[in-house]
Amino acid sequence: MKTRTDEEFPLRPQSHARTFDTATPLRLFWLGTLSMMLILSQTLMAGAQGAPRSFAELAERISPSVVNITTSTTVAGRTGPQGIVPEGSPFEDFFREFQDRNGGGDRPRQSSALGSGFVISEDGYVVTNNHVIDGADEIQVEFFEGFELPAELVGTDPNTDIALLKVEADTPLKFVNFGDSDTARVGDWVMAMGNPLGQGFSVSAGIVSARNRALSGTYDDYIQTDAAINRGNSGGPLFNMSGDVIGVNTAILSPNGGSIGIGFSMASNVVTRVVAQLQEYGETRRGWLGVRIQDVTEDVAEAMGLETARGALVTDVPDGPAKDAGMLSGDVITSFDGREVEDTRALVRQVGNTEVGKTVRVVVMREGSNETLRVTLGRREEAEGIMPTAEDAPDTPDEPEEMDVLGLTLAPVTDALRDELGIDPSVEGLVVRSVDETSEAFEKGLREGDVITEAGQSAVTSLGDLNDRIDDARESGRRSLLLLVRRGGDPRFVALGLEED
Repeated sequence: MKTRTDEEFPLRPQSHARTFDTATPLRLFWLGTLSMMLILSQTLMAGAQGAPRSFAELAERISPSVVNITTSTTVAGRTGPQGIVPEGSPFEDFFREFQDRNGGGDRPRQSSALGSGFVISEDGYVVTNNHVIDGADEIQVEFFEGFELPAELVGTDPNTDIALLKVEADTPLKFVNFGDSDTARVGDWVMAMGNPLGQGFSVSAGIVSARNRALSGTYDDYIQTDAAINRGNSGGPLFNMSGDVIGVNTAILSPNGGSIGIGFSMASNVVTRVVAQLQEYGETRRGWLGVRIQDVTEDVAEAMGLETARGALVTDVPDGPAKDAGMLSGDVITSFDGREVEDTRALVRQVGNTEVGKTVRVVVMREGSNETLRVTLGRREEAEGIMPTAEDAPDTPDEPEEMDVLGLTLAPVTDALRDELGIDPSVEGLVVRSVDETSEAFEKGLREGDVITEAGQSAVTSLGDLNDRIDDARESGRRSLLLLVRRGGDPRFVALGLEED
């Protein structure tokens, strides 16, 4: 086979070389322009997303305002060898003597705990979690610069797990400001600082993973983050990239006690209101409307003829501000103080954040039309524990007959049933004697002993009343009937589908 050589493939003529040389700079120009455009685009995108090149400058600026908190608590000693031998065992005296020789016995001992916090004013106010200092005899605050100061407890709010401390310093302290947590978006960068596992001042970074998380409290509004939060971080701040506190690190979700990237910080817009009240009063003062409520579900909305499943359905109105203003059981609260009410959680937060003694407009949906009530709020802390009251119910003749309807076996409340089931003397209605376990009623939680006091938002005291309410609902074209059910004094609404004739 013949091998081709350079002679057989001569170089291009010079004229072609000149043409190539002319094109090369043009191509390089366009390639360079496209590269610059790509780099600029990436830079703009990074800037829009707030991605920092480093957290070092931010950490250096705000570290002096973050503190470690150490508490000391006196714990009563054990009175015997609990957990070692059974009570009354012949070895009990032996183990008690062993504990006494080794410093045990019933002598009190000191217990310590670690947490985090942050300074919010130059005169020494410090925010942390309530569970960090709960029950503490002494509280010591360690600052980033290395000095320590004793702290006094100003006030606490177990509902949001927030506590406010005060230290006295010779010079103004460095502090941080609260930011607007409502502006934090899922995906925004955040930075957590604190004292994880007692390791001292530590920084972790991540993003906002979710907003408006609720754990177990009435006023919960947590920011979820994947910034590493561990034991000891409790009470520490969660910063945005401007160095403002948008959350107080409070809890983690973890099967092993360590960070798995699911941490929760109480939103700053909740914390600031609590802190302001603790500073002014040493306690919280939340507004109180005085109603029992439940969410409006799709079936409840259909049973009540509502267009949308939103608002808060009033199940009971005990003595209090709402009752004084004319609110009734069965009203659906759709607006409070000029703001729409989406659900019960939103209403509780709106009421709690409103000042005590303020007169507000509350819009309710009642029997298909809107009504506006003017309610002067009370104080929740004073109203805690108030239960609904009722006038003595008139005597009614016994009605021993039963009826099977909607998957329920019902009978009118009688004196005998009151004694048998412990029904309050003031409660009138129909007692659930049994529930078909294959029925919708069973699926929605109705059980033997429940008392139905209303149907179709009208009182029912006899089986005939219930039949009338069922007929009315069918004639109006509704596919379900709304029942007010009481169990142990606690009311709730349940919508049950109507059987076809």
